[in-house]
Amino acid sequence: MPRSRIRRKEAYTPPPTRSAKKQVSPRWVAPAMVAFFVVGVLWLAVYYISNGDIIGMRSLGSWNLAAGFAFIMVGFGLATQWR
Repeated sequence: MPRSRIRRKEAYTPPPTRSAKKQVSPRWVAPAMVAFFVVGVLWLAVYYISNGDIIGMRSLGSWNLAAGFAFIMVGFGLATQWR
């Protein structure tokens, strides 16, 4: 009867230990994230409530929707950096 091969490697290799250093986001990330969310929502709300009759919004026309959602998307981008 043939002999079984000898295992050259351990059956279990524990994962390497992680460093105790925790990564922390800069202090400006959370306030900037909330500010972009709020500005984006307010931009859209003011555009809808005023029907775009405010002087600055009148020149942008339907691009006001893109501007409001752009602020919100920047907020989401910052949310991915927050720890």
